[in-house]
Amino acid sequence: MNTLLYPTYARYDVAFERGEGAYLFDTDGRRYLDFAAGIAVNALGHCHPRMVQAVKRQAERLWHVSNLYRIPEQERVAAKLTANSFADAVFFCNSGAEAVETGLKTVRRFHHEEGNPRRWRVVTVEGAFHGRTLAELAAGRQEKHLVGFGPLVDGFDQVPFGDLEAMKRAVTDETAAILVEPVQGEGGVHPMPPGYLKALRGIADAAGILLFYDEVQTGMGRTGKLFAHQWDDVVPDVMAVAKALAGGFPVGACLASAKVACAMTSGSHGSTFGGNPLAMAAAGAVLDVMLEDGFLANVQRLAGLMSQKLSFVADAYPEIVEEVRGLGLLVGLKCTVPAGDVIDALRDDGLLAVAAADNVVRFLPPLIVDEDQVDDAVRILEVVCERLRG
Repeated sequence: MNTLLYPTYARYDVAFERGEGAYLFDTDGRRYLDFAAGIAVNALGHCHPRMVQAVKRQAERLWHVSNLYRIPEQERVAAKLTANSFADAVFFCNSGAEAVETGLKTVRRFHHEEGNPRRWRVVTVEGAFHGRTLAELAAGRQEKHLVGFGPLVDGFDQVPFGDLEAMKRAVTDETAAILVEPVQGEGGVHPMPPGYLKALRGIADAAGILLFYDEVQTGMGRTGKLFAHQWDDVVPDVMAVAKALAGGFPVGACLASAKVACAMTSGSHGSTFGGNPLAMAAAGAVLDVMLEDGFLANVQRLAGLMSQKLSFVADAYPEIVEEVRGLGLLVGLKCTVPAGDVIDALRDDGLLAVAAADNVVRFLPPLIVDEDQVDDAVRILEVVCERLRG
């Protein structure tokens, strides 16, 4: 263990020195099929030529100026995001945690500016993961993340997953917003039940509060649409995105409707690095690729193919895989053996995957993955299942 670093990660004893498309190569030259994608970050794979070209070109011109000045690159990326979403305005930051935090401040500030400062609480759903700040730990309320960090930050109420009656009861005169992930990723790859988002929209509208989506993991094409909630055609008032937004360059964004965004007046929030020209070059390149004709349709096609093949594996090895669930290329295998054992065995055989709650193995392949690579991943999984079955 390297004692120069905080011991906050249980790191695998492998180090990568190069990536190409859907593959990573370690320092010994071994190739891995990357179905972890930096935890849903490397949506265009590794070293996508459009991204490399965009970042190189920008790096030779201008990296950072701060938000004291106009940043034309920000304005161009914001135009692409708003043209392809519900939103009218964007705040750029550096991470998903910052994007969610911006959203939490935005919903409070909105009600304050509307003359309802008593509305400041946010209702979340059990199993949620919204980030690692103290406030976001309180929003997720997962015990394993809270140990040792003192009293819970106040301002959050939580209801059982999918329980609309509990949600209605939880909304009070102090509630500012409902915060939900269209698909819980870290929580075990649980899509929200059919009709749930529509019902939340109705609850929020009836109470005069805001609907806030956390699409940090599910956004940017991961489910086969640019944003996961577009499958339900139920728009939010506020949305946090990050991870794949710049395909590996640290970028986050909070999107909001005009009526909500205007509450965040000059000086009410800020970011030194957020949305600097270099970050925006990466994000702009990602959006250009994802918005090309046929890109998201191909994600949907490959997602259907992968889900079908994984379901065959689950049927063949019920002693190992209990269920296949998810949406698009956010796929979870609910295991009957320890998920960590499956992930270790997959890695030993050259396939990278990610753990999630509820004893789930997550597959998060880059969105540029092809059929042969899906077949290779399934073949490795079958070999591992056969070996674990003994």
